[in-house]
Amino acid sequence: MGYLKYLVFRILNAILVLLIVTFIIAALFVKVAEQSNLAKMNDEMMQWDRTTGQNILRTQGQDAYEKAKAEHEQFLREKYELNLPYWHKVYNKAVRTLKLDFGTTTTPIFGTNNVSDIIKVAVPRSILLFTTATIIVIILGIFLGVRAARHAGSVFDRGLSIFALLTYSLPMWWTGMMFLLIFAFKLGWFPLSSMFDPQLTGWAHVKDVLYKLTLPVLTYVFVAFGGWAWTTRNIMIGTLQEDFIMAARAKGVPEHKIIYGHALRAAAPPIVTMIIFALLGSLGGAIISELVFNYPGMGRLYWVALQQNETNLLIGLTYFFTVLYLAGVVIADMIYGFLDPRVKVGASAKM
Repeated sequence: MGYLKYLVFRILNAILVLLIVTFIIAALFVKVAEQSNLAKMNDEMMQWDRTTGQNILRTQGQDAYEKAKAEHEQFLREKYELNLPYWHKVYNKAVRTLKLDFGTTTTPIFGTNNVSDIIKVAVPRSILLFTTATIIVIILGIFLGVRAARHAGSVFDRGLSIFALLTYSLPMWWTGMMFLLIFAFKLGWFPLSSMFDPQLTGWAHVKDVLYKLTLPVLTYVFVAFGGWAWTTRNIMIGTLQEDFIMAARAKGVPEHKIIYGHALRAAAPPIVTMIIFALLGSLGGAIISELVFNYPGMGRLYWVALQQNETNLLIGLTYFFTVLYLAGVVIADMIYGFLDPRVKVGASAKM
């Protein structure tokens, strides 16, 4: 029952944070949207005046023209909610955002104006690149980190530490540019752009995707796996010095069982946290890296929204990233409570 209370408390806390953040997002972007909507209304009024307005003026006279103009202006004000008070608009926008009704964009992106559909197109592409690369990084990092911890002070351990410090300090976008220069431009092994060919189908499409994603994935893995290995190594070294590990070795427990059955499980909470946030963070893409490789994922989509001043799309993306972060916190708390009984006991004692 203690774990259930702990879990409910964490979920309610995340929902409360989401509500607060959503209203803050709405308050910020509604102010920006007011100016954009006012400009849109003025453009539509000018277009109406050049077509419909002039026809009314010629056929029905000045009074009918002024009346029709006022009615059309009122219609546009209601359409863009310019007739509502600021906080009323904030409330409406926040409620629509919570219902996942993000509205539409002014120009089509990925062949549609619906913000939800646009995000649905971009998310699988980010999963295909960044989540795949993140899984490879996690597997390599944990495996090499555990091996380095088992042989602390060895040549392998020192070499891995130096490599990790060097590669993890490199900006991914700069490394991507260097890899493109060497492997794509100079050697010609990979294409300069990672944009898929939409005309290909079947096995040809699969080969095209694998070929164009190889270099971005290699870049991500090269930069990130050393940091994962180094962090895992440090966590495991601290765990391997604990008394229960010494006791297990004194009892003659096999080394592989000590490492993977005792030490790695004891070191699991921080590693699990890293895994959760890395996997969920991979859904958000990377703005600069996607621009370098010309890849149409979530990061590039955010950049396009900023460039084109697509307020509704910015709200939708910001809300999506907020939900990802809060989901990561809840999942990490759930797993912490399962792996470490002290967490749920402490939470239950306070409630």
